[in-house]
Amino acid sequence: MNFEGIRCSEAVKQSLSLAFQEARLPHAILLEGPAGSGKSELARWIAKAAVCTGEGERPCGRCPGCIKAAAGAHPDITIVGGGTAARSFHVDTIRQIRADAYIKPNEAPLRVFLLEGAETMSEQAQNALLKVFEEPPDRVLFLLTVTSAVKLLPTVRSRAQLFTLEGEEQADPADLELAAAICQAIPAPGEAKLLELTAPLIKDKERFRRILKQLVLLFRDACVLRAGGASCLSHQPEAAGELAHTLTRDQLMRLLEYAQSAQKAQDQNANAALLVTTFCARMRAASHGRHA
Repeated sequence: MNFEGIRCSEAVKQSLSLAFQEARLPHAILLEGPAGSGKSELARWIAKAAVCTGEGERPCGRCPGCIKAAAGAHPDITIVGGGTAARSFHVDTIRQIRADAYIKPNEAPLRVFLLEGAETMSEQAQNALLKVFEEPPDRVLFLLTVTSAVKLLPTVRSRAQLFTLEGEEQADPADLELAAAICQAIPAPGEAKLLELTAPLIKDKERFRRILKQLVLLFRDACVLRAGGASCLSHQPEAAGELAHTLTRDQLMRLLEYAQSAQKAQDQNANAALLVTTFCARMRAASHGRHA
């Protein structure tokens, strides 16, 4: 694949390259990242590659599809944005996209819909999108960009392949070490170690935010590994692999769900002590097959 000018991790590049090479593109891709992460540029690159009809590397940059895409004039690429205000992505826009999705591509292999700032979709708009996500038509690709995937409904997130793009900030090695240690403590006998590791996070809200981010990546990777896929998001494939080997798919999915819920609660300024305590209890319950 031709990633010239595209800024994303090697793991993301490898995953996308494999999907294109093996014609296994999902019907929906969710690109998550802060401002400056390059998610918008990557979304347009994917759209361009999806309509490319050239030989060799995609996007070739020379075929009619690439030329039209670069000019913003390809008939099979629809780009819409919801602005910056909450709920500014109107349900009528999604309903029109849903109707257009069942129209065959004009000239490209795929019809592409790029929804920028998808976190501004109202719940009604997200539910309208969910209807086409649940039974997607052939030869359609949805691309969604968001600052944080937790701002979307879990039912929408679960039906899209998620790629997380980092901003300029690099992960702190100490944070990576703590996240890996928490992963080991979650399924371990007794809860003392998990409480010991997480107790300092009650007074360090920003570090807890960073740790939650790393745990979400680890849990996602573990889910992928458990399903027979390849790890592509976190910096700690060994920790993810150990979780995948230890826990069931349902347990891993519940860990991911609870970690994302904790992120959302922190964004809403939940009480720090209660949030960390609840987080530990839910992690333990999930790892032992209980609902919290």
